[in-house]
Amino acid sequence: MKSVSTISGTMVPLLVNNLDTDQIIPKNFLKRVERSGFGPFLFHEWAYDEEGEAKRDFILNHPDYQEARVLVTGENFGSGSSREHAPWAISDWGFEAVIAPSFADIFRNNCYKNALLPIELSPDEVAALGAMATADHGTIVTIELEEQTVTADGFVAHFAIDPFVKHCLQNGLDDIALTLAHGEEVAAFEASRPSFKPSLESAQDRK
Repeated sequence: MKSVSTISGTMVPLLVNNLDTDQIIPKNFLKRVERSGFGPFLFHEWAYDEEGEAKRDFILNHPDYQEARVLVTGENFGSGSSREHAPWAISDWGFEAVIAPSFADIFRNNCYKNALLPIELSPDEVAALGAMATADHGTIVTIELEEQTVTADGFVAHFAIDPFVKHCLQNGLDDIALTLAHGEEVAAFEASRPSFKPSLESAQDRK
């Protein structure tokens, strides 16, 4: 997993509440096992018409927002099913962070495991960022994970994050990497187990 430190770029304001995971990435696109390739289908039902043509009035199709790195959205973002494809699609489109007043718990945790930073700010702060991004499509927002700050053209806000989650993001540690970091302890534990008990070695031999 890539590490997260500083995120800087323009914002896409999509200030809609209760955007669920089926709206983020419709179920008919959940056919890939890789984490890549989902970006083109992000918000597909809103972004394309029945003939598959891009809708010019949908904000993600606007030329000014194509290089955006931060999605600014509404309350309860990522509710619905627990599909991990939702943060995959958001990241694959090019976003590195999502700012909202609140997130669905499972979606938030899935973001953390995929180096996508979900940031909770107050409704007023989110509205202010959305207004800035709407008025000036080139407004740059900068997120510093170490300082836990969001800044943009005179705007400054602080966000909370669990210290352990912060450590994992800063060091690019997903669940597998966290386990591998304790390789010596795992090996010592395996060596101390009686031979008649199952071990990693015996499990590998059975493959």
